[in-house]
Amino acid sequence: SNAATDEAAETIMAFDQLKTEIMILFTEMENQPEDKWELHEIIREKLLELRSFGMPLPQDLVDLEKKLNQELEKRAP
Repeated sequence: SNAATDEAAETIMAFDQLKTEIMILFTEMENQPEDKWELHEIIREKLLELRSFGMPLPQDLVDLEKKLNQELEKRAP
């Protein structure tokens, strides 16, 4: 049966879709500083969702996550 193959393909598609959404959100964050922290939250949620696939995060997203966390730490009182 091809069910497993279809499922794997769907997972990869969902993973790629999320990856793309995160990159778009990140660009928005750079372009709309006033919405930065709101977008920040959404990105963090999407990164958690990506991790839940159990696939390794691409390096660019790992770097992005580090950058977000550093900015959060700077912001913390």
